[in-house]
Amino acid sequence: MNGTVQWTAWCVFAGFFALVTVLGFLAARWKRADLDQLHEWGLGGRRFGTLITWFLLGGDLYTAYTVIAVPALVYGAGAMGFFAMPYTIIAYPFVFAVMPRLWNVCRQHGWLTLGDFAEGRYGSHWLALAVAATGVLATMPYIALQLVGMQVVFETMGFGGARGGAEIALVAAFVILAVYTYTSGLRAPAMIAFVKDAMIYVFVIAAIVIIPAKLGGYGVVFAAADHAFKEKGGAGGILLHAGQAMPFATLALGSAFALFLYPHAVTGTLAASSGNAIRRNAIILPAYSVALGLIALLGYMAIAAHVPATGTAIVPALIAQSFPEWFAGFCYAAIALGALVPAAIMSIGAANLVTRNVWRPYINRAMTSKQEATVAKTTSLVVKFGALAFVVFLPLQYAIDLQLLGGIWMLQVFPAIVFGLFTRWFRSSGLLAGWALGMALGTALSASVGMKPVFALPGLGSIYIGLIALAANLILAALLTLLADARGLERTVDATRAADYEDAPASS
Repeated sequence: MNGTVQWTAWCVFAGFFALVTVLGFLAARWKRADLDQLHEWGLGGRRFGTLITWFLLGGDLYTAYTVIAVPALVYGAGAMGFFAMPYTIIAYPFVFAVMPRLWNVCRQHGWLTLGDFAEGRYGSHWLALAVAATGVLATMPYIALQLVGMQVVFETMGFGGARGGAEIALVAAFVILAVYTYTSGLRAPAMIAFVKDAMIYVFVIAAIVIIPAKLGGYGVVFAAADHAFKEKGGAGGILLHAGQAMPFATLALGSAFALFLYPHAVTGTLAASSGNAIRRNAIILPAYSVALGLIALLGYMAIAAHVPATGTAIVPALIAQSFPEWFAGFCYAAIALGALVPAAIMSIGAANLVTRNVWRPYINRAMTSKQEATVAKTTSLVVKFGALAFVVFLPLQYAIDLQLLGGIWMLQVFPAIVFGLFTRWFRSSGLLAGWALGMALGTALSASVGMKPVFALPGLGSIYIGLIALAANLILAALLTLLADARGLERTVDATRAADYEDAPASS
């Protein structure tokens, strides 16, 4: 979209961006503490209560790329695009049962990452390194796709294509993000999340009321979508076709298991003030799933509205077509903030992993607390600008393919982390071998089907590749554990006790 600059929309956008920039720098004084301590910079001192955690996790999980990509998937594939709804709903009972145990044991031992937990639970630097590497690898393309969401917004406002003004605006926005994240740490996205989430809700409510009214009602919207899919043919449609139930269900299940293993989700969770704050959030976070379902419907609305765009551009194009320019600017700002908040948390989560599970054990074991925080801050800058370079210099498809692989990869740390929170039966050597097999098999299967997320198994149909790889992972880990037990090999030291997983008192 290289048309005339929408100056009214741009002014509204710039106003909100300036507001959150100020908030980002002021956040350093919020819940004032020594930000040269990594647990303060990278986890907010573990002092975020139920409300702050709700906004932080909501801002963390429901991103700009969610707002852009989910409707685009529904626009192109129909009902299959709604898999994101059940997977977020499945994820929250998982959070209720599992994440308070992780919070308790990590707080008891001062651990900040899943890598820290893996090392403490299994006494293995190598398993911790595998967990950390998986998290960083899966996070980088995720950050890049947040930038794609911002770039599309800038292009819609008339700032040129990927090599034009949109690119300059994107770089400027991310430089500002990098600076206030460096100075304020996790407090910055936590504070900005209040504004971002409120704006997203206003945008979504306006969209689901006003756009269908202009189009003649939801009946017209669904009829137009149904007609379009039937004319196009293929597997798309407003209802699942025969053979789509298994890939839909397994994709939702596997994605749910992977979601809270991502570094940004773990960071937002460990920043809570107590296990009960996490449980309360598991109960109320499904409110965001309702919003997600409504956001997905924008894909059908774009079909009915005949928007002059395809792919990731359909939501901004639908906004431009449906609202006055000043409110379009508000919506664009909401989407951009939906990129800034998770991108900041993702970079912090990746920086925590690199600092604690790569730099400290392999480069400088004698780091002081201040040096540790400095390494994390610097790493967060490197991660952000690495993701920015990814978007600027490489084809978008690379980021999309790697992000799809990210969920498959994150599932391979499930046995070490989730099972490890309840049992020490698995051995670290078995878990490490299972992880390596799962990573290799998941990547190979995805590559063999053109980087698609499902693979057809004889007699079972198409199944999410992450679950196939996880099954192989678990089988190998179990077999090697049984073999080592049969040989009577000594186990590595477990630094935890049963009481460490029970509810700890909230921080003061």
